[in-house]
Amino acid sequence: MKTTFPDAVYLDLLESDLYADLLARPARLQDYVPAERDRWIVIDEVQRVPASLNEVHRLIEDYRIRFILTGSSARSLRKRGVNLLVGRALTCTMHPLTRRELGSDFALSRVLDHGGLPGVTQEPSAQAYLESYVRTYLREKVQQEGLTRNLGAFSRIPEAASFSQGSVLNVSAVSRECAVERKVVEHYFDPFCSAE
Repeated sequence: MKTTFPDAVYLDLLESDLYADLLARPARLQDYVPAERDRWIVIDEVQRVPASLNEVHRLIEDYRIRFILTGSSARSLRKRGVNLLVGRALTCTMHPLTRRELGSDFALSRVLDHGGLPGVTQEPSAQAYLESYVRTYLREKVQQEGLTRNLGAFSRIPEAASFSQGSVLNVSAVSRECAVERKVVEHYFDPFCSAE
């Protein structure tokens, strides 16, 4: 976003002071909007302050401010039942990097072995990066959002699903292989399969 919109006002909700300020009083978002109303406002990690979406909605309606909202957990927003700006926002999903995006850094064997996450393509040890990513995902997203009580069984889902490579995913087979309910497997794939 910083590269594509270099003149935008960039608000990162991982920044502690900004996060605390907007969490305490979401209406303060207007204080961060510049006088020149034609600049884009980028709010990163918007899911950290869900109430800010009501203020975004108000600023779009009242002042025609243009926002770019990014985050890593649409699931947590949907789960909380917050204002998803239906009819006022275009939703885009970021997919792994493509051959075209990687350019001369593209290596088919590396992409087939490790995927196309931006971090994978930049790290010297793609395997170590992916292992760290899975551990963090399991701890931060799955456990903290209370998606499952049996984290061990849940962590086997990606490996079991990989056996379906090149064919339609058999959710029931993955469920049996991991000894978890079918609904757990469906929920795991929900952010990848549902329309946003």
